[in-house]
Amino acid sequence: MTDWNGKRILILGAARQGIALARWLSRHGSNVTLSDSRSLDALTSAQASLADTNVQWAVGGHPLELLDATDLLCLSGGVPLTLPIVQEAFKRGIPVSNDSQIFMEVVPCKTIGITGSAGKTTTTTLVGNMAKRQYGERAFVGGNIGDPLINYVDVMKQDDIAILELSSFQLEQMTISPNVAAILNVTPNHLDRHGTMEEYTKAKAHILDFQSENDTAVLGRDDKGSWNLKDKAKGELLTFSLHDLEEGLNGAYLHDGLLNLRDGNAYLPLLVREKIKLPGDHNVANVLAAFTIGHAAGFKLDSMLEAVEEFRGVPHRLELVRELNGVRWYNGSIATAPERSMADIHAFDEPIVLMLGGRDKDLPWDGIAKLIRKRVDHVVLFGEAAELIEKAISAAGGTRSGDLRRANNLKEAVAIAAEAASAGDIVLFSPGGTSYDEFVDFAARGEAFRKWVLELS
Repeated sequence: MTDWNGKRILILGAARQGIALARWLSRHGSNVTLSDSRSLDALTSAQASLADTNVQWAVGGHPLELLDATDLLCLSGGVPLTLPIVQEAFKRGIPVSNDSQIFMEVVPCKTIGITGSAGKTTTTTLVGNMAKRQYGERAFVGGNIGDPLINYVDVMKQDDIAILELSSFQLEQMTISPNVAAILNVTPNHLDRHGTMEEYTKAKAHILDFQSENDTAVLGRDDKGSWNLKDKAKGELLTFSLHDLEEGLNGAYLHDGLLNLRDGNAYLPLLVREKIKLPGDHNVANVLAAFTIGHAAGFKLDSMLEAVEEFRGVPHRLELVRELNGVRWYNGSIATAPERSMADIHAFDEPIVLMLGGRDKDLPWDGIAKLIRKRVDHVVLFGEAAELIEKAISAAGGTRSGDLRRANNLKEAVAIAAEAASAGDIVLFSPGGTSYDEFVDFAARGEAFRKWVLELS
């Protein structure tokens, strides 16, 4: 759809993506209805942000009658395809889209899309920093992080560049692929949404499905889920690895503590590992991915190197909050799956007090339970998933020291962790579950954690 004037658009979900899309479509002449299951009282700020538009509101649910006057249904991030109104739209043959798909339909410049079960926000932010050193204000970074890029597409020019973090939720409806498409890894996540790993992988692979022979795919060599998609690459295939690359593969890799880039017969040393300021092998992998993506996009080496050497990470991703009485407190609220928490544990050699919990996503906890038995002395559980996690840890033999405690909420968990920690320990807040049992999102949970840790004395 290229002419939006007069089109009847129904958007489900008045979160940032839905609001941004409603504003853009209204500006382009569409008749927009924004439907949200919350009440009017809960949507005061959302309505105020669209007060200068002709957007209509339908609150308190999603009645099927809304489809009677709908040419296109758009979903905000997190709105499940299983909703009755979405299923009814499919039955009626009403097309389904989202803000990222519509952005890709109209964007005039080169696009980079990054997805993965873990590390995509760190990698996207770093690639964005690389781009800003070269493109300045002509580099736009967003998607599943920051502002939806539909907010800026009308001012973008052909020589600009757009970098998007894309979630499996967004990719489900997309029928356009970025010029450079990266899948960092595919490990169990969001099975409460997708049902099976096959469906989850299928959603991730959508980022490659519509590329051409002129485009580039970047896939993680060390991750089976990502590398198994290599046959989907229609154009150039690049990779990245913590190990030497096999003959014939091009991309970034780690060898004897030095990050390198290989492109055909050319080998380029990048920087020594010690210059990366982020802890853990998984962050080295993120940096290697960023170098590979930047190389695919034609970034200058100096722009990439400067961005990496100055990068200190992003909030809620192994963010050092403070050191108190010899104990360092790390905020990893972004870890909403057990596999991500496992990567966080592997980032440290020090004794760990681990804070786990939140809401379960129908993901297995046995892997992290076995790692806790080998690596973690103290565990503090909180949230809806606490009992489920406790059973998994107990079945695996408990913690290394036998110390496993339960808290009624996150604030109490912080206090218990402070009691358990001794000088030289790491308190690692890496929940493994989502925030929705107590907080609106992982960022709000991370901010609360930071606040309560800073109040400790």
